Amino acid sequence: MNKAMLTVLAALTMIMPAMANDTSAVLEAGGLVYTRQDSVDMLSEDLFISQEEIRVDYVFKNQANTDLETLVAFPMPAIGGFLDFNAALNDYEHDNFMGFTVKQDGEEIKPELQQRATVNSIDMTEEILARGVSLLPFSEATRAAIAKLPENVQKDWEVRGLILNTAYDPEQQTAPDYYPLWKLETVYWWRTTFPAGREVNVHHSYKPSVGGTVAMTFVRDGAPTPELDEYRERYCIDDAFLKTAIKLEKQQNYDAGIYFYEKWMSYILTTGANWGGPIGKFKLTVDKGDTKNFVSFCGENVRKVGPTTFEMTATDFYPEKDLHILLVVPSQ
Repeated sequence: MNKAMLTVLAALTMIMPAMANDTSAVLEAGGLVYTRQDSVDMLSEDLFISQEEIRVDYVFKNQANTDLETLVAFPMPAIGGFLDFNAALNDYEHDNFMGFTVKQDGEEIKPELQQRATVNSIDMTEEILARGVSLLPFSEATRAAIAKLPENVQKDWEVRGLILNTAYDPEQQTAPDYYPLWKLETVYWWRTTFPAGREVNVHHSYKPSVGGTVAMTFVRDGAPTPELDEYRERYCIDDAFLKTAIKLEKQQNYDAGIYFYEKWMSYILTTGANWGGPIGKFKLTVDKGDTKNFVSFCGENVRKVGPTTFEMTATDFYPEKDLHILLVVPSQ
């Protein structure tokens, strides 16, 4: 097998810009980031994706005659940064807002936490912490702490772009209501060792960001919309899936509460292009969650292996595009 550089990156960009106030975008994440170790092969990757959990199992082997130490990181998606940031998050109050866990050879690892808060690429981390304010931009505790800051500090933060006063009443003066504007970047990291000549099993999991909107946007009034071309590229929608979606749309009755809507999930795969070689054995399992849901995603030789699960396997796998999953879900 070709030597792998073990470079599995997580993207920090947000996808699917908000199309309406009732749309939540997806926060993309991926696998682990390793410093380069040319002597370590990735023998396999087993990736499972559902709305409740993403879990990944790797098997590595150090082909060198000596133990190799490396630094490992899991970058969380960046959050915040502007007023109308509208991404799917389940936990606004904790640093580990995606519930990230990691084990090596069955032993749980407790990683270190690094956080940086920036405004226009200027690091404001120490300024925020020095005032006793949490770095979490969407936390209720953060906004409560900002409200208690001295007025001169609030004004200074407003000038520096850290916060924005969102209170407005054209008929009377109203108390300020400050909203954090900084972007938070979070990275979990730890050191690990790959013993010479040994296979090492690494497992990590987290709760995905599941975005969506309250309707189907690629079909309307029994016909495809201009968004269909983008959906074909992103989710590999085929003619059969489109025909099903059009049929479902005709069954909708909003007065009776019967309609179909979209959910989206994503996982970064293209950082495989940074490796010295392909993944020896790759397995992807996607669980659509309910037999009434419909799913579409890009992959070769995908087969249904259970009532709600779909599987793709490949040998010497070299990912060429990121994985984006579309679910069409009934309201009832």
